[in-house]
Amino acid sequence: MNLIREIQAGSGDLVAWRHQLHAHPELAFEERQTASFVADKLAAWGLEVHRGLARTGVVGTLSRGTGGSIGLRADMDALPITETNTFDYRSRYEGKMHACGHDGHTTMLLGAARHLAEHGKFSGTVRFIFQPAEEAVGGAKVMVEDGLFKLFPVDAVFGMHNWPGLAPGHFAMCAGPMMASMDCFDLRIRGRGAHGALPHQGIDPVFAAAQVVSALQSIVSRNVSPLETAVISVTKIHGGDAYNVIPDAVELAGAIRCLDRDLRERLKTRVRETAEGVCKGLGAEAELSFRSGHPAVVNHPKETSLASRAAAAVVGESGVDSAAAPVMVSEDFAYMLEETPGCYAFIGNGAGSCMIHNSGYDFNDEILAVGASYWVRLAEAFLGRAAA
Repeated sequence: MNLIREIQAGSGDLVAWRHQLHAHPELAFEERQTASFVADKLAAWGLEVHRGLARTGVVGTLSRGTGGSIGLRADMDALPITETNTFDYRSRYEGKMHACGHDGHTTMLLGAARHLAEHGKFSGTVRFIFQPAEEAVGGAKVMVEDGLFKLFPVDAVFGMHNWPGLAPGHFAMCAGPMMASMDCFDLRIRGRGAHGALPHQGIDPVFAAAQVVSALQSIVSRNVSPLETAVISVTKIHGGDAYNVIPDAVELAGAIRCLDRDLRERLKTRVRETAEGVCKGLGAEAELSFRSGHPAVVNHPKETSLASRAAAAVVGESGVDSAAAPVMVSEDFAYMLEETPGCYAFIGNGAGSCMIHNSGYDFNDEILAVGASYWVRLAEAFLGRAAA
């Protein structure tokens, strides 16, 4: 491990910042206290600070000499989860928790900003992008729509997320698809209510819903090549209020995930055809609507190679998997990668830590200096190359 000396020496500050953020989580587009915390520190280190993109977003700019420009992004929002941890810095707010590690992501990027402001060796511009509302809401898309890359142009943009199960300080990334697209669907199946003892007098939407759920599972297994990756999950079923009443309608919801843009559209078509076809055969009606989610996170080859080398400069080549398998979770950083080249990487949170989005999750403080050192080495390598 080759951590930057000054960052390692200041790791106590990083831990204190992270604990402060963890204790005061804020949900999507409500990150006012977090944004002020970030903006105040960036300003104190002499960065130009802009607030207000996507309501609560913060962009810090550090320029030195002439050269290229690089964007480094961290997410700031928490999740609507009640924390079950009992340590001193647990969430102070009932029903809100940093269960995904965004407190750590914000801290690592702050650590990099401080070091680059005080000791950075580069020629060009670093944009420190602190994004709100990553959790399902799509704050990255809003930042882009608000003019992120027009107001703060970059030659490439990079993101990072902790990953439980990966050894602390290890990195994983790959060129091409890294994370899946996501499209949510809502399905209302209309039947005709009846007495539970007289089902022949009605059209049972509960039975139709059961057949639809089963049929949807056949789409991936029988319509998608075994060499492609996709998943369709039904995650909600609501219908009925009594033991002896067949209801008029049942509501289902779920999500479609895949790694390929064309396959994404084919899957949406097949979900509609399957739901409507099954329901029609049973005399019911299907009302389907989609909530378009994030596109797939697709890393660019040159930027992924650079990120891999920067990570290896910190943790050694054995600590970097530059051909990692994609994962089927989604990330709105995809919108930034659609605008400019870049790379999204995972940093290990530890094999013994529970998975993100769990009420007992906590970010591993041991990797704060690792992540901050990675950001610095990446920025210096990119701008050194761009200025050459």
